[in-house]
Amino acid sequence: MVKKVEPENPKISQEEYEKKVIELAKKGLTSEKIGEELRKQKIHPSEYNKKISQILKKNNLYVNPDLKNTQKKLEGIEKHYSKNKQDKRAKREKDRVFAKVRKIKKYLKLN
Repeated sequence: MVKKVEPENPKISQEEYEKKVIELAKKGLTSEKIGEELRKQKIHPSEYNKKISQILKKNNLYVNPDLKNTQKKLEGIEKHYSKNKQDKRAKREKDRVFAKVRKIKKYLKLN
C-alpha cells in the first residue's frame, strides 16, 4: 500500500505575506494577478487578515484593474491604428475605448 505524501507548505507570517504582495505589485501585476500568482505558490490569500487590495492601497501601489486593462487595450488599438490609418473600424474602436477609460476615471474620481 502506497501512502500519498502531500507536500508540506508551512503558513508564512502576515509580514512575509505582505512583503510578497508588495514585491509582486512592483513587478506590475494587478491585485487579481497577484492572487493567482500566490495560489500557484500554494499561498491562499483567504488565510490572512488583509485583502491584497487593502495592502496595496496602504502602500500606494493600488491600480484599479478595470482601468489598467482598459488602458492596455487602448494602447494596443492606438498602436494598430497608427500603422493602419485606413482602418475605420479601428478608429471607431479607439474612440469607444477612450470614452470607456474616461468614464472609469470619472467614476473613480481620477484626473
